[in-house]
Amino acid sequence: MNGVGLSRLPPLSRTAPLAPPARPAVDPAQLRPRIVHFGLGAFHRAHQAVYTENAAALSGEPWGITAVAPRSAQTVRALREQDFRYSLTERRPEGPRTRVVGSVIDALAMGPDAKAVNALLADPEVTVVTLTITEKGYQRLASTGGLDTAAVAADLVADPDGPLTTVLGRLAAGLAARTRAGGAPISVVSCDNMAGNGAVLGRVVREFVAASNWPDRARVLDRIAETVAFPATVVDRIVPAVTEADRLAAQAALGVRDELAVTAEPYRQWVLEDSFVAARPPWERDGALFVRDVTPYQLTKLRLLNGSHSALAYLGTAAGDTTIAEAMAARWGERLVRALCAEVAPTLPAGGPDPGAYADDLVVRFRNPAMRHLLRQIGSDGSLKITERWLPALRTLRARGTSAPVLELALAAWVLSTRRADAPTDPAAGALAACWDGTPTPVETVRALLRVLGSTDLADDDALTAAVAARLPALRAGRVEI
Repeated sequence: MNGVGLSRLPPLSRTAPLAPPARPAVDPAQLRPRIVHFGLGAFHRAHQAVYTENAAALSGEPWGITAVAPRSAQTVRALREQDFRYSLTERRPEGPRTRVVGSVIDALAMGPDAKAVNALLADPEVTVVTLTITEKGYQRLASTGGLDTAAVAADLVADPDGPLTTVLGRLAAGLAARTRAGGAPISVVSCDNMAGNGAVLGRVVREFVAASNWPDRARVLDRIAETVAFPATVVDRIVPAVTEADRLAAQAALGVRDELAVTAEPYRQWVLEDSFVAARPPWERDGALFVRDVTPYQLTKLRLLNGSHSALAYLGTAAGDTTIAEAMAARWGERLVRALCAEVAPTLPAGGPDPGAYADDLVVRFRNPAMRHLLRQIGSDGSLKITERWLPALRTLRARGTSAPVLELALAAWVLSTRRADAPTDPAAGALAACWDGTPTPVETVRALLRVLGSTDLADDDALTAAVAARLPALRAGRVEI
């Protein structure tokens, strides 16, 4: 069917005719709003929403999600127009599989729908809040990891019942209102790629309350300590940015128009700290793993998968590649992934996945010919990502006197990316670009960039900055030398 034919298809809706394999795993009409999720992006729709739908289907429990978009009112409108349904296509090597997901049963825009969001956060039926707001959504200072009060200054003095500008402000205000009313316990679950994401979220929420002008902030903090849990998690699924070709393929497979189609690899994983204080979906029935300590899983994923992804993004871009699959097809692609995993493995705690077997799985996943994961997408927000994915391991290795040539190479590729006119988006883009002003030596540039990251210790490491700077000429010529 051509594009003209597809444009005449009926829209996806609750009454749209779908073949049985493409229908939601659960009847959305039987679900109730018991989870609030902040962040309406593709990853949530391809990951937590799928686990929740399957858990509801397998258990018969009515776990429905109300998704809150921090900024994109357009996505909210599109979901409402489709009765909150959207399609997920798994890109399998043997061919795509497309079906409709039905666990999202309502969608709100955080600002315009502030009263409705507040009411949900106070609702005793809502016992879980989840978040996928990216690292920058936590409004942290790079130097301390604590709350950047300047970034949330407007919310700190705003009416907590009115529209707020940050997810952190909206969440803290909602939890405060719930505790003031003597509300039931609730678990707030970060699903973003940060080490200790649960502890990070709990800290910035508490620091927001402490910095507010609320007269009862001390009492609110006490009640949060008693009734709110912040479990740590590890989430894993590669979800590329959707293209127009993806949307057309999904619509052809379904026989209906879908403006919110998402795609993902077949693999998915969810590891959660077993510290919930209220009812939750039985996600374990769909394969989620509940453990006492997620740290070994979290660091393995951050340093091996996310670390390799970032390295492939910056090195692949330097070599002229566009996607992960293209970088993996280069003579250096697989060697990079295996070498980085081997280099970083000694920094991982015991109790997690075997690093060698994990590297084997990564090679298979990254090589998936059906995936088109853009290097530019992965390389965005690098100043936040590499501080989690590379630098802690680099510090550990240097403290042990162990060489780290692969991390040095990856860091050099990131350094080079900050100068390009088409550099990936980054919240620190201005400060990073300023490091190239004038005629600094390569070593001076590396030092300045590391200081922008808040990594003065690494910037003052003469051997490290010299090693990184020495890699730049080859990368400028498009050569990746491992």
